[in-house]
Amino acid sequence: MTIKRYGAEGGTGTGGQKLPFSRAVEAGGWLRVSGQTPMTDGEVVEGGIVDQTRLAFDNCLAIMREAGYGVEDVVHVTAVLTDARYFSSFNKVFAEIFSDHPPARICSVQDLVVDCKVEVDVSCYRADRA
Repeated sequence: MTIKRYGAEGGTGTGGQKLPFSRAVEAGGWLRVSGQTPMTDGEVVEGGIVDQTRLAFDNCLAIMREAGYGVEDVVHVTAVLTDARYFSSFNKVFAEIFSDHPPARICSVQDLVVDCKVEVDVSCYRADRA
């Protein structure tokens, strides 16, 4: 089985720090996208939970497209919210993105190491790439 790493050179985190992990890793038809926050060019984009959720998922989707996967290939999402009161608004955005292809999911409330409201990661699968 071949393992392909996307962004293994490390992305840029807050304050311009070099991140020591791949943006995504593909193996055996699976694509695992690292947790994405509402960042652009290494900086958190301010805004409410709806805007931050959209941007976090947009970041995941961009990595998925680069690797040749689409929203229909997402089988699981892990979501972390920093406040339980964000759950309903997060779900509305989630439903918009995955309306025709709802994946399995876990959503928890915990602190994040980045000063934002949400972090998401996705696991994708394509049998034709296994």
